[in-house]
Amino acid sequence: MEDSSCCIDLIEFFEHNKDLQKPGSSGAGNLDGTAKKSTDITIYPLDLEDDKFQAVSTYMEELKTCYLDYLEEWEVLKTFLARVHISPFNIQKYDTGGHFRNLHAERTSIYDLHRVLVWMTYLNDVPDGGETVFPLYEINVKPQKGKTLIWPAEWTHSHFGAVVNKGNKYIITGWMHFPDDA
Repeated sequence: MEDSSCCIDLIEFFEHNKDLQKPGSSGAGNLDGTAKKSTDITIYPLDLEDDKFQAVSTYMEELKTCYLDYLEEWEVLKTFLARVHISPFNIQKYDTGGHFRNLHAERTSIYDLHRVLVWMTYLNDVPDGGETVFPLYEINVKPQKGKTLIWPAEWTHSHFGAVVNKGNKYIITGWMHFPDDA
């Protein structure tokens, strides 16, 4: 992502909207902190029409640019995924000790079958820990402000979020799926 000021604006949005924050849960609704330990704000696409969500709307334009770059890298996607929809997504904060420790994929049941791609942007640098780990590929991605990842939602890209050892980790993350009217 080219405009890192967008990251600062999203962190400020997160911190100034305590009323929207809730404990993070995993897909199974687990709230006990063993699978995932975070604080989340869920954003619904219709929220973007409200001026309160201007920082998120600005980010979505940046994400669109990243998606178009991804299509250039993986041209076959243009044949069936030239247009995508975004479902509700999250801004998440992981304090020191926070994590999404369980290895997981983003498309594992009939309820999330529509997901095709996953996207995530790190909103800050993390001094120690908090990597996104893709063990099947032996890849550990260090959180760096503005770095955006897009990857297939399939089991082939199972991943987890390592424990944040020092500092906080902020991300914005969600899914791209086939248009509802396709």
